[in-house]
Amino acid sequence: MKSTGIVRGIDALGRIVLPKELRTSMHLDTDTKLEIFVDGDSIVLKKHRPAGSCDFCGEVDEASVQFAGYCICPACRRKISAL
Repeated sequence: MKSTGIVRGIDALGRIVLPKELRTSMHLDTDTKLEIFVDGDSIVLKKHRPAGSCDFCGEVDEASVQFAGYCICPACRRKISAL
């Protein structure tokens, strides 16, 4: 795990603020869902991805296929094949 050197406190409601620079670099918008994991005494935040969501666009499509470890929806397959 890489340290950012950023230290933030928890407010009275249990919230923390992720710095703008971090949100920008990680492409975290206001509607981005984060999943919370616990690993020993560490709390890990990861972008939530629904099962079967495309690794390229994030859309969930029943026609998505697995290829080389990636989940790819039909629309992204068409875009890739056009390259």
